Amino acid sequence: MDRFSLARDKAEEALSKGRERSFARARQNAARVRKAFQAAGVAEYDFAPSVGYGYGDRGRESLAAVFAAAFGCEAALVRPQIASGTHAIALALWGVLQPGGELLVATGEPYDTMRSVLGLRPTPRSFREWGIEVRVLSMAEGLDPRTLKAQFRPGTQAVLFQRSRGYARRPALRPEQLDPALAACREAGIVSVVDNCYGEFVDVREPAADLLVGSLTKNPGGGLAPGGGYVAGRRELVDAVADRVTAPGLGADVGAFPDGKRSLFQGLYLAPQAVAEALASADYAAAFGQALGWHVDPQPGAARGDIVQLIGFGDRDRLLRFAQALQAASPVDSRARPEPEELPGYPDPVLMAGGTFISGASLELSIDAPMRPPWDGYLQGGISAAYAADALGEAFRAACDEA
Repeated sequence: MDRFSLARDKAEEALSKGRERSFARARQNAARVRKAFQAAGVAEYDFAPSVGYGYGDRGRESLAAVFAAAFGCEAALVRPQIASGTHAIALALWGVLQPGGELLVATGEPYDTMRSVLGLRPTPRSFREWGIEVRVLSMAEGLDPRTLKAQFRPGTQAVLFQRSRGYARRPALRPEQLDPALAACREAGIVSVVDNCYGEFVDVREPAADLLVGSLTKNPGGGLAPGGGYVAGRRELVDAVADRVTAPGLGADVGAFPDGKRSLFQGLYLAPQAVAEALASADYAAAFGQALGWHVDPQPGAARGDIVQLIGFGDRDRLLRFAQALQAASPVDSRARPEPEELPGYPDPVLMAGGTFISGASLELSIDAPMRPPWDGYLQGGISAAYAADALGEAFRAACDEA
């Protein structure tokens, strides 16, 4: 049997074990989501659209209540107008930071698009231009409560934790790994903000931060949400963020949902199962790549902090072949041929592939990669492990030099 066939057999074995592990976790997460729906008293009329100012939109309030309860928070803001995860994080930070204050980034260099927001790359209207000092700590400094406390200054107002790896070779973070640092922030009276993108429902609870933020085209949208984002956490902080989303004095009391809310409610309801499928798909990919001798992280069967699977292709052409084959095996735009291109907020050309029903939806099967050595690809999603395994098999075959 050739190396490709052996690798595929390893991947099938990992998929079976991964689905078993993920299903057990999904059952616990499904229970917390179901209870959140029931506590909010969700009814059919909550799905209805609203227009204009959105005054008196009970469904908008119910949606926020469900998110808050599901994430173990006092309050939440869920809006289709939040364009991305980066937008949600920026709004949260604008809500809690004041001119002359300081933000600590506790988990190393942030994701590429956040570097522009924070002024770590010269950008007009960044936080630095607003008089906010930004200091980036290494993960060793930021996650250890003693060293983190030593970094606090009189002007330190908030600490940002990025749960996912971004485009870096470092592990995604699980709630228990964040807990000590979050407790240190709480004891010091400093606001903790967790970028929860890609991490929702991967564990049986979410991080106990003052604010959690994320995108609905990732995990909590369940593959159905057409867009939007959320901010959840302490009520007074969520209110402050709501004033940034709309205007001071208006906050969460305005904001229409002209397309209704059914897909947002139903997406959250299905999210635990969709995330479980994505985690099993990631185990399949990890085992396949590992058996071919490529660098993968996490390893198949390892504890995960998010749905992202790093695959180290080690070669530009191999990465391109994989991405293009994955696109060809997708249900949408299968005739497209992805090529690297310049994208807003990214310093290098980025390769993105995956024909998704929701454009750019990271919970659906996709891969993206900054076009720079060591030629790592970041695989995400797969709301159906059966479809994902089929498409990934085609992609690995195309990338495997021996196939």
